[in-house]
Amino acid sequence: MSQTPGVCGGDACMRNTCILVWELVSFHRLGMNQSQLLVDILTLTATDLANAWGYAAAFPDEIEIAIGENDED
Repeated sequence: MSQTPGVCGGDACMRNTCILVWELVSFHRLGMNQSQLLVDILTLTATDLANAWGYAAAFPDEIEIAIGENDED
């Protein structure tokens, strides 16, 4: 997990990628299960997802704000 100002808007990313934790949480809420995420996002690993879920649980307010700011509704 990394969080770097100026990279991906400063949002938490998986490893050295632009895969955002809040996006994974959002996809999961939309009904994508872990297997689908692993198939659709080729560089993602099961360990990455476990880390993402752990991060989201530890920082729920941050994730909710990011989802809200990026919601297209």
